Amino acid sequence: MERKGIIAVGNWIVDNVKFIGTYPRKGNLATIFRQEEGLGGCAHNVLADLAAMHSGIPLYAGGCIGADRFGQMCLDACDRFGIDRSNLKVLDGAATSYTDVMSETAGDGSRTFFHCRGANAELSVDQVLACKSPARIFHLGYLLLLDALDKEDPEYGVAAARALDGLQKQGYETSVDVVSEEGDRYRKVVLPCLKYIDYLIINEVEAENCLGTPLRREGQPDLPAIKAAASALLELGVRKIVVIHFPEGGVAASREGEVCYAPSFHVDRSEIVSSVGAGDAFCAGALYAIHEGWPLKEMLEFASAGARFNLFSATSTGGAPEIGTIVSFLKSHEE
Repeated sequence: MERKGIIAVGNWIVDNVKFIGTYPRKGNLATIFRQEEGLGGCAHNVLADLAAMHSGIPLYAGGCIGADRFGQMCLDACDRFGIDRSNLKVLDGAATSYTDVMSETAGDGSRTFFHCRGANAELSVDQVLACKSPARIFHLGYLLLLDALDKEDPEYGVAAARALDGLQKQGYETSVDVVSEEGDRYRKVVLPCLKYIDYLIINEVEAENCLGTPLRREGQPDLPAIKAAASALLELGVRKIVVIHFPEGGVAASREGEVCYAPSFHVDRSEIVSSVGAGDAFCAGALYAIHEGWPLKEMLEFASAGARFNLFSATSTGGAPEIGTIVSFLKSHEE
């Protein structure tokens, strides 16, 4: 069977953003002036961005949600985008994962997050391997935010590595994204997975935490160090391509020895509405280009342009453009 399409499996999250004046002291009250809801998480964001492209590539969703209103939001989104949701499992007794975001309207606009892992925490190796589709690329994310897959495995080191090995044996090309967090779990959870990953798409903070090597100097990206990091992750096991993206650009390295860099497209700070979901927008663009067999440099430019459009929307995927819009933008910026 000739495989075609992309399946994204992993985090499905509902963001409840509550706008308050200032965050209260413990035991005190704060007034909520308004509230907004929106879908997020790796699987949702990547699929929504890919669907907005109208590329014609088949898209498939997988993961765990609850039998609740938030879970229905996830199902409805798949239907609206034309995404096959047969592998999106509704779990009785588990809540759909959500995050309550307390966004301050006074001061510096700080946000405080309260996250419920919910059904995402139940996504197991068996459930991942039970996801059936004719897709070519299986995108899994975010590692470090999928409790059952982040657990220790006596043979593979971590359960996610067992799942990824099984996916490759089923004929999938595997792709992985990682959540940004503080702490020392990267080497324990991510490194054992590398030899079962075809395409690793992460940001410079995540790459730095995987390798223990600083990738920024005095607030600026250290381009030689980032290129070396991409090559190092290949040497540690990634089978085909490593992509490291950062606000100023992106680096890609292939198993064949090619390493290239593409800068981001300039956006005035005053034009940026939100950077939420920009990393997933970059990832979606990279996956599309990889699926279509584009050269590394063109892949980076396409992904960067997609992320740029994301910056003009307050939601994770509201700024997602069609392919034609991205291509026209790139043509207008040809040297």
